[in-house]
Amino acid sequence: MTQRKMDGFLEAGNRQSLLDFKPAHFAWAQQGAVGVITLNRPERKNPLTFDSYAELRDLFRKLCFVDEVRAIVVQGAGGNFCSGGDVHEIIGPLTKMSMPDLLAFTRMTGDLVKAMRACPQPVLAAIDGVCAGAGAIMAMASDLRVGTARSKTAFLFTRVGLAGCDMGACAILPRIVGQGRASDLLYSGRSLGGEEGLSWGFLNRLAEPEALLQETVGWAQQIAEGPSFGHAMTKKMLHQEWAMGVDEAIESEAQAQAICMMTQDFHRAYEAFVSKERPEFKGD
Repeated sequence: MTQRKMDGFLEAGNRQSLLDFKPAHFAWAQQGAVGVITLNRPERKNPLTFDSYAELRDLFRKLCFVDEVRAIVVQGAGGNFCSGGDVHEIIGPLTKMSMPDLLAFTRMTGDLVKAMRACPQPVLAAIDGVCAGAGAIMAMASDLRVGTARSKTAFLFTRVGLAGCDMGACAILPRIVGQGRASDLLYSGRSLGGEEGLSWGFLNRLAEPEALLQETVGWAQQIAEGPSFGHAMTKKMLHQEWAMGVDEAIESEAQAQAICMMTQDFHRAYEAFVSKERPEFKGD
């Protein structure tokens, strides 16, 4: 994909590539304009570690400067999404940490959610099997979720003696499924099955396990073919308007839409409509 050009003094630090990106703690692949993150410790149902938390956070932060990737898919290897924080590599050490170190850790995990919400690319989670703890949070923090009938999503923090208010769960989950349903999941720590997750609106779609990745990547590719600047603005507004009143939201959307009307993608769409052709969006 050809990146658009900027003036030289703007290019440095504002445009980066992931074509040579080789993470140490998860797998990364690019399928056209779609980046695929694979949590790949299947023998342990893909738990997170201190290192993988940090590397994921840094990747999502970097995506703010990457034009060649227009959508992200997150999946787990081996029939499970993610079992949460590794019991031996995270939970055990946490019981021996000081308060300042514990706060540094919980802030780091929260920063992963902040980075997922701040990156301009829509993030799609492909959820199969176990999706628990921090894995459930990553699914929640994604923009769209495709599950399977056998997927089991559990915000199980209270089951290990913690609060359900982890990594933004009390703010984000009620906005997806409603306050009452979020309370059910966060107090009980029970598993939300695939069919129930779809009916509740936590999952956007269901797929057969063997077709999950293909269908999720296919959806991501459809999104990637759209106006990436417009999608990034939509994501930003969806996030920022949580803290706005209706009047402020309408004004913010007026400004956002006026900005989008200055893009070449908007002009391409008009010209394609007049010519009865399909527009080719380039993100500028």
